[in-house]
Amino acid sequence: MIDRISLILTIIGALNWGSIGLFQFDLVAWLFGGQDATWSRIVYTLVGLCGLWCISLLFRKREVIEEETR
Repeated sequence: MIDRISLILTIIGALNWGSIGLFQFDLVAWLFGGQDATWSRIVYTLVGLCGLWCISLLFRKREVIEEETR
């Protein structure tokens, strides 16, 4: 569950950075009252922490689940 939440927040962060790069528009800052607003800083921090968590996804072994066909 934490992997999915982290991945979702990391994707949101990537989309935000994409909008900054392409359109010079910071969606998080716009939604939460500017880059210095407390809520914006919380979102930026959560996205950063989730990005760090997602690094662990690169180094985990995957379990192969075989489904029985009937």
